[in-house]
Amino acid sequence: MTAHAKLAMCFSDIEAAAARLKGHAVRTPLQPNAALDERTQGRILIKPEMLQVSGSFKFRGAFNRIVQIPEADRARGVVAWSSGNHAQGVAASAARLGIPATIIMPKDAPALKIANTRGYGAEVRLYDRYLEDRDAIGLAIAAETGAVVVPPFDDPDVMAGQGTVGLEMAQDAKAMGLVFDDVLVCCAGGGLSSGVATAIKTFMPEARIWTVEPLGFEDTARSLEGGTPVTNSPSSRSICDALQSPTPGKLTFPILQRLGAGGLVVSDEEALDAMAYSFRNLKLVVEPGGAVALAAVLSGKLAVEGRTVGVVMSGGNVDRAMYERALARLD
Repeated sequence: MTAHAKLAMCFSDIEAAAARLKGHAVRTPLQPNAALDERTQGRILIKPEMLQVSGSFKFRGAFNRIVQIPEADRARGVVAWSSGNHAQGVAASAARLGIPATIIMPKDAPALKIANTRGYGAEVRLYDRYLEDRDAIGLAIAAETGAVVVPPFDDPDVMAGQGTVGLEMAQDAKAMGLVFDDVLVCCAGGGLSSGVATAIKTFMPEARIWTVEPLGFEDTARSLEGGTPVTNSPSSRSICDALQSPTPGKLTFPILQRLGAGGLVVSDEEALDAMAYSFRNLKLVVEPGGAVALAAVLSGKLAVEGRTVGVVMSGGNVDRAMYERALARLD
């Protein structure tokens, strides 16, 4: 992309999203932890988005998009596709606004996420993520019903809503008299990471932004390193169900590239270790995909000694069996 190409979303969009979300989204805290600082010899500040409405940051982007639908169009509803967290964010947002929602979810999504999505009143349609195209299913429903599509990441309003995570982090860090050296963000399609990067860089231009992905789904890391978007192998598998986008977003990647983001990669085992550490030391329930940024710090994928580091823990919607698998590591 050229140096002068217009990006899909800017900081003023994030400020506007923050105004729309006020009174609806939770302003999650920015939390220090003495044990984590002692272990890493850095100053680590956690952004716990499992405390957000619907259990993840996804509510922010979904609400910012849906609340802007004109009243005359709301009866036709919204449609979205997601492995679970965007599904719940869309369903919760639509329920608050009295709008019907249809969500396309993979059959192998965590049962908790499917149940929670239905619990918000959304109609859930299941599909096989390895044999069927969720985008095609969702677009067909939209064409048939006139429902508004709410994309999981490649949408300026969704990206701006997610960017409020970074806005709050920067504001709270400055209130503490701190400036981030590094900010680590879990990454699938890049909606959260591009939004957070935009906000953080506005306040703290020297901060380094790092996307964190599970091994086998490190398309953003490889794309940033190579300078052009790449695609993951269809045979890749990970317990991080929330982070399995096949390729970076068309709107999100140019922002990460422009802002000089780097990419980090963790294994499923490291994600499980981070889940267990979070339970024992942070007293926070986190799902595998939500734990990868913490995992990158704990496993030494980034040198943090003497640095001030922001870590986004993006969600806590985890099935009992998976959580037990993580906690077994404490035995």
